[in-house]
Amino acid sequence: MRIPNEIVQQIQQAADVLDVVGGYVSLKKRGSNWIACCPFHNEKTPSFAVNPAKGIYKCFGCGKAGDAVKFVMDIEGVSYPEALRQLAKKYNIEVPETEATPEETLRQNEIDSLYIVLNYAKEYFKEQLQTPDGQSIAVPYFKERGLRDATMEAFDLGYSPTAWDAFTKEALAKQYNLELLQKAGLTIVNEKGRQYDRFRDRVIFPIHNLSGRVIAFGARILTNDKNQPKYLNSPETEVYHKSRVLYGIYQAKNAIRQADVCYLAEGYMDVISLHQAGVQNVVASSGTSLTKEQVQLISRFTKNVTMLYDGDPAGIKAAIRGTDLVLEEGMNVKIVVFPDNDDPDSYVRKVGTVAFQEFIQKNSQDFITFKARLYVDEIRNDPYRKSAVIKEMVATNTKIPDPIQRAVFRRQIAQLLDVDEQTLVTEENFLLRKQRTEERKKADNAPPEPPPLAYDLPDGVTLPQTDTPPAETQVVEPVRSAVSYREEGVVRLLLHYADRTLEGTADTVCDFVLRELEDIAFRTPVYQRIMDDFRAAWLQGAVLGSGDFMRHTDDDIRQTSIDLLAERHSVSSNWFDKFDIYVPHESENLLEETYNQVLRLKQEVVREKLAENQRELSTKSLVVSS
Repeated sequence: MRIPNEIVQQIQQAADVLDVVGGYVSLKKRGSNWIACCPFHNEKTPSFAVNPAKGIYKCFGCGKAGDAVKFVMDIEGVSYPEALRQLAKKYNIEVPETEATPEETLRQNEIDSLYIVLNYAKEYFKEQLQTPDGQSIAVPYFKERGLRDATMEAFDLGYSPTAWDAFTKEALAKQYNLELLQKAGLTIVNEKGRQYDRFRDRVIFPIHNLSGRVIAFGARILTNDKNQPKYLNSPETEVYHKSRVLYGIYQAKNAIRQADVCYLAEGYMDVISLHQAGVQNVVASSGTSLTKEQVQLISRFTKNVTMLYDGDPAGIKAAIRGTDLVLEEGMNVKIVVFPDNDDPDSYVRKVGTVAFQEFIQKNSQDFITFKARLYVDEIRNDPYRKSAVIKEMVATNTKIPDPIQRAVFRRQIAQLLDVDEQTLVTEENFLLRKQRTEERKKADNAPPEPPPLAYDLPDGVTLPQTDTPPAETQVVEPVRSAVSYREEGVVRLLLHYADRTLEGTADTVCDFVLRELEDIAFRTPVYQRIMDDFRAAWLQGAVLGSGDFMRHTDDDIRQTSIDLLAERHSVSSNWFDKFDIYVPHESENLLEETYNQVLRLKQEVVREKLAENQRELSTKSLVVSS
């Protein structure tokens, strides 16, 4: 559906970029910006900045940048209209339904349709709790597990009836497409063409993404049928990739940010029971062993992880496996193992919230202490086993990217296992060298990326050569000229201050710049197009603002404008607060700054022209002398 322009503008004005981005990553104030590790690529040091005053975000590592709408598009993988609709819902803006053209209907992304049918399924399963079967079968199960109605509602819990195709029949009757039901993982069609529900006679645990949209389901059987798996999960779809999803992340993200620690459990009920008990900063891996992508998702909100595992052998093994992944991402990890026959769900119901939190505080162990205590009996009288354990712990320690943290834990290993620290240093260096050698070999042996298919290429773009061309035919990227840098300075000044009045004059920055540079054509095409837009509006008596360029229809202009508006660094207030040193901002002396930017550009244009004339004269002199 087409969204009217006035509604688009209303959404853009209402969408606070700090509020929107803060729903996905944990931001910290630094100067005029708010910073975080980028959610679009893996990094250890924050290079992602949000400037609420300008309404933009930018990663100075991978280059991702835009406004609140663009952020939703990138983080959710949705179309522009769908991002607008999500923000409209968030800010209670009514979007009127208007007729779409056939072309717009065809462009509707399949992902949008999947979200719709998954949301329908969620509502259907919730409604089934109110049926006679739901009340007699599913609700008693949840009540036996100690869940209150409010908790069941918070996690959208539901029930799927025992009939083979109850959901599918209902969905088809509501005009949902069978192929879409299959793609969403809700309906299965066998070789004979028979349709049946994937989840039957099970309680349903919807799985939400960061923004709260249902993307998949987990389902637990309520009978003792040995021929059926205890849990069923949705298959992977266009919107659900289980290795990138954490159960409960939507409900937990704010609590994780506030507590600055994430509790990582194993099961759906662990998350739900702890949430109900007031321990809301908890998530679980979604139908899979812990993955790197899941750890990176947690790192958006905190660098501290406490892993909660059952006390049985399987739980202990899971704790050991997960530790390395968390350490590799530069995060701090602690481990809590519950007494035998208890998991976080059963333990919190047994002892209550206060005793549970006290247990966590008393029994949280760093990975070194955890492993040392785990193996202490095994290695006491077995030097061979002790040697193997030491090597295993050193290998884990090498996963830590910070060398200072590695040194601290290395000393702890030496003390706990009674081994010379220098021996550990030697072993660690050996493993690190081996690791780097393997990484180099892997990089050298990696196959070249295939060129894109011709029908995927934008107009005017040709396929790159797979073989290196001869030296005389290689295209060398031109060195950026001094004129281009000066053009950038002028355009940046206009984007920031075009409508500001220069002190002591009646001119705005836009008046002065456009009048002084009337006869100068910019050499950089995108800067010239920006200047053209400024001049066209100026001749009509208007001055464009930064927002006009951040939402420009020209992609190059929009991206360039955001890049120039984003400021990676700002002057710390400590210079004045602690050292009584005042560093003025350029905006406090705009007249001088504007004059200098214009003068520098003119100077470089003249220098370049003089150089061209000199080369031309030299060429003519050579011709005459010959």
